[in-house]
Amino acid sequence: MTKCELCGYESEEISEAIGVCVNCLRKNPQKALKKVMRSHFKWRELINLPSLPPQTGEISCKICVNECQILEGNPGYCGIIWNKKGKLVPITGSFDYGYLHWYLDPHPTNCVARPVCPEARHRGFCNLAVFFAGCNLDCLFCQNIEHKYMIKNGNIDPLAGIIISSKELANVAMKREVSCVCYFGGDPTPHAPYAIKASREIIKRAKDIKSTKRICWETNGLENPSIMKEMAKLSIESGGIIKIDWKAYTPQVYEALTGINGEKALQRIKGNIKLISSMKTRDEPPLLVVSTLVVPHYIDEEEVRKIATYLAKIDPEIPYVLLGFAPQHLMHDVLPTSKKQMEDVYHAAKEEGIKEVYIENYWLLR
Repeated sequence: MTKCELCGYESEEISEAIGVCVNCLRKNPQKALKKVMRSHFKWRELINLPSLPPQTGEISCKICVNECQILEGNPGYCGIIWNKKGKLVPITGSFDYGYLHWYLDPHPTNCVARPVCPEARHRGFCNLAVFFAGCNLDCLFCQNIEHKYMIKNGNIDPLAGIIISSKELANVAMKREVSCVCYFGGDPTPHAPYAIKASREIIKRAKDIKSTKRICWETNGLENPSIMKEMAKLSIESGGIIKIDWKAYTPQVYEALTGINGEKALQRIKGNIKLISSMKTRDEPPLLVVSTLVVPHYIDEEEVRKIATYLAKIDPEIPYVLLGFAPQHLMHDVLPTSKKQMEDVYHAAKEEGIKEVYIENYWLLR
């Protein structure tokens, strides 16, 4: 049982890493965030990553909403993009190469878009799962935290991943059993130039052999809109899906959970969702799927309802996937999502007019 450091409210769903309740984050954000950010700073110091998106460097990165201004010889917040002799370069030294690990995941996979994905029915085929190192967020609940250890102290760990060229990755995608490619991690955002290059090569080769190779993205949705537009074009052309993980609606809750500026993040997510929706050229499969991890206590009915309200205004046919939470990383002390909380947020999303609301990772619910 953890007590909120500000109001004294006690609950087994309050994480020690956050230290405050969701109501204090909303009503007293300045004091609440000051306490939460201590956990982010302490953790990031352990793996030698910037505490906040740097803003004092000579060169500015525009790949994502953080817009890091990076000093010579230092990384951006993601740990992937560096300032090397006045140029932005990835940790691999070139955008022709990615740092990742990949595997073939037989259909049906545990994909966020599984309820609406046509490949879920294609048994005998596989998804090429491309797991990137690094991320432009610092989620306290991260469900795949190994991506941060892959770049600990600014080094590439050859035991955790490989450096592979965009053409070599395209070779893997040409395996007969591969019907789709999904970029995730971490997040594909810091690797977007590489992933876009690889995807163009994959689509070109797939057309030459008259094969289906869907290009999909699991992302936090914080890309520069010009990059997001290119990602969407590739998914449209290949029949793939963009899956945006919307963490929270209240800026202070978003900031507490992820470590970055919540106001800026919310504006970017909203803008990119609107952008992708405006590019919609088909109903099946949907171009866009939005998901939210239902973190106990913090992602409550209010958060999900507001996300659903926004989505419904843009397009009520955007599929919305609610994900069960497993205790991980710095929020290992929190219980899994309760069935009651999931029922409450599900009904809230439906009440706001979303036509397709799904519950996934339901086996985690308590």
